[in-house]
Amino acid sequence: MMAAHLLRRSWGSTISLLIVILLLSCSSQMTSAEAAPASRKSSSISMSQHKMLDAHQHLKRLNKPPLKTIKSPDGDIIDCVHIAHQPAFDHPLLKNHTIQTRPNFHPEGTKFEESKRVSAQKATSSKPITQLWHLKGRCPEGTIPIRRTKKEDVLRASSVERFGKKKPTKIPHQPRSAQPDLITQTGHQHAIVYVEGDKYYGAKATINVWEPKTQQPNEFSLSQIWILGGTFGQDLNSIEAGWQVSPDLYGDNRTRLFTYWTSDAYQATGCYNLLCTGFIQINNEIAMGASIFPVSGYRGSQYDISLLVWKDPKEGNWWIQFGNDYVLGYWPGFLFSYLTDSATMIEWGGEIVNSESDEQHTTTEMGSGHFPEEGFGKAGYFRNIQIVDGSNSLRDPKGLGTFTEQSSCYDVQNGRSGDWGTYFFYGGPGRNPNCP
Repeated sequence: MMAAHLLRRSWGSTISLLIVILLLSCSSQMTSAEAAPASRKSSSISMSQHKMLDAHQHLKRLNKPPLKTIKSPDGDIIDCVHIAHQPAFDHPLLKNHTIQTRPNFHPEGTKFEESKRVSAQKATSSKPITQLWHLKGRCPEGTIPIRRTKKEDVLRASSVERFGKKKPTKIPHQPRSAQPDLITQTGHQHAIVYVEGDKYYGAKATINVWEPKTQQPNEFSLSQIWILGGTFGQDLNSIEAGWQVSPDLYGDNRTRLFTYWTSDAYQATGCYNLLCTGFIQINNEIAMGASIFPVSGYRGSQYDISLLVWKDPKEGNWWIQFGNDYVLGYWPGFLFSYLTDSATMIEWGGEIVNSESDEQHTTTEMGSGHFPEEGFGKAGYFRNIQIVDGSNSLRDPKGLGTFTEQSSCYDVQNGRSGDWGTYFFYGGPGRNPNCP
């Protein structure tokens, strides 16, 4: 009887112990299951905090202490930064650089009025408004205007390192007889004219300014000049200038003046505007990346900007001029490999990004958003396009070619006339019944 009682107590203890072990096991599994998403959440927060910290440090590098600040009606903040403190001079090879305050030579045939104004002219307010921030003030002599980069601008980029940079280019190698070597990227479409087969030392154009609509924030629409050198592989050199609408880069849909450069096919080098070291600005009146004002209207007033990019034959730097009055600055020759000598191809025209987000062609517009056959006042145009030759003279391009991936979406038509010289109309609406 006693043995049976002890046996029952022993079995009872064993069962109790098993129940405790089972409960502990379930609790442990539940804790692990709960901990997994918590761990993932913690990791996600950590990554987000890391990007925020990187963005903060990047902003400190980009946004130099201003001597004056101007709040533009479009929401931009323009910092007037001492010319010697601009981002370019963070480049190790520019630490002891002597700023070249003017080019040694302009191309023959350039209209250029000295930027120095007499005091009587300065006293008047008759300067044309070319950028919206001018309505609220100007930067003093000895400074340059820099559009302040905001935290949200950097955080919109795929990574802090890629902020202000184009996506690396994958360039197809096709026979020259079939198609010229062009900067063709998946999802990018163009309507351009081009010259190749010679040595080019610059290019000029007067570009009609519009405000095309973009469908997605990660799409852009631009109109520009490309100065190209290299093999169109991983070592492509490019200097670019024009106007663009890019919600991803600027956070809005305004038309903005821009420049770009790369010496390795958009991989590691170069950037838009002053968003990295390299380009040296000398002008205190025009801000890279600031909005252009006014813009053209369909069947309405037409506005255009003139841009000239050329290589100084003495120093070897590549200069840019805006209009007839503003020499903006230069890219030091050492930034490039092929362009230290000359360009091998010049392109003028439009480019858009077609992300096909809804498995249809984008409705992002190029130029005015209308096809070239509609003509002046309705379609976008480039006029008086020229190249700079080996004798540092502006001349009309010879053997001009045209290119577009899908003429039913965006097209280009070139011509020649007295006042407009060599010109072309270009652009289109994107998606339409013939471009599904």
